[in-house]
Amino acid sequence: MPEKRVFLRSNDDETRFIRLKPETQLIAWAGSLALITWTIIATAILLMDSIGAGNFRAQAQRDQLVYEQRLNALSAERDNRAQEAIAAQSRFSAALSQISAMQSELLALEDRKREYETALEVVRTTLSDTMKDRKAAEEQIALLQSDGADTGATSQTSGAGDGTMDLLANALADTAAERDLIAADAEFALDHAAEMELELRLLQDRNDEIFRQLEEAMLVSVEPLDKMFRDAGLNPDSLLRAVRRGYSGTGGPLNPLQFSTKGGEPDADAERANAILNRMDQINLYRIAAERAPFDMPVKSNFRFTSGFGQRWGRLHAGTDFAGPIGTPIFTTADGVVTHAGWSSGYGRLIKIQHEFGIETRYAHLNSIKVSVGQRVSRGDRIGDMGNSGRSTGPHLHYEVRVGGAPVNPMIYIRAGQDVF
Repeated sequence: MPEKRVFLRSNDDETRFIRLKPETQLIAWAGSLALITWTIIATAILLMDSIGAGNFRAQAQRDQLVYEQRLNALSAERDNRAQEAIAAQSRFSAALSQISAMQSELLALEDRKREYETALEVVRTTLSDTMKDRKAAEEQIALLQSDGADTGATSQTSGAGDGTMDLLANALADTAAERDLIAADAEFALDHAAEMELELRLLQDRNDEIFRQLEEAMLVSVEPLDKMFRDAGLNPDSLLRAVRRGYSGTGGPLNPLQFSTKGGEPDADAERANAILNRMDQINLYRIAAERAPFDMPVKSNFRFTSGFGQRWGRLHAGTDFAGPIGTPIFTTADGVVTHAGWSSGYGRLIKIQHEFGIETRYAHLNSIKVSVGQRVSRGDRIGDMGNSGRSTGPHLHYEVRVGGAPVNPMIYIRAGQDVF
């Protein structure tokens, strides 16, 4: 690059020049080239960033759409399960009502059966006495006829003989009339006994049908309850023993039945009836146990699951999160006693409820608390409102179930209860 001069002429006809050395020219060209290069690179970066941002936004929108579709599907599935649970509960209530009606009808039929058995026994006794009286009357008639013949042969010349014959004739007529009446009573008793035996057989068939329906209803009612407790990881036998210890009174309609009026061992009908009553007692114990275990949902209004039980960010998330608007009602999932109702560090406003069988439930991040420590609550009672207190990124309920102090997945209980309630 040879040296150059740049002449500058002013208005006063003065001329000046600037001498550009090769080094200066080189620096100017290099600066211009660097500026152009920087402009090109910056423009390319801006274009790529704009294109990438558009792709990211589109991808985020697609992900959001898929997520919303999944949430809608889960919400629809939850509604279907809720409807199925309501229908199952209605069927269970109808079955219990039918069982109660059948039990009343069964007891009424057994009373009628005992009355028929007693009446049949009376008829048989009367028939036996009638046959004995008939035989005695026939013997008396034969004796009187024999005495009448002897008396007629020895007293033909006596005036008193005519009176004796008249008395004998009257006695024979009365005896014959009594014999005919006894025979008619015996025939009526035989016919009536046959009718009663037929009615007893029909009654027995009716009893067998009622027993069969009751046994089927008991089987259909008990199996879902037993499965519910087993799916929740609870031992049904231990639970029933614990409930029975708490409700150990005696008396009432579930006492063993005794249909026999003669004493001794119960007959087959009594054993079947007692087996049904034992099943009804078992259903009642299951119902009591179900009220004391957390099989219900803590949130009844619209919500969405935001986090389940398990590891999250390297730590155990010990419950299930239900997201919803602030103020959404929160309900207790089982009968129990409130052991904590106040602020608790990261939990925020927290409620702890102690239930039977060593089970505890926790309701965290609440906006308000409507119970106090020591208060006894029942399943379905409103205990607080959903909030955003404590370490929380948004309004939701953090719900925990602990057995013996160790956290377990609450959805195990909720899913098990949805199949029954």
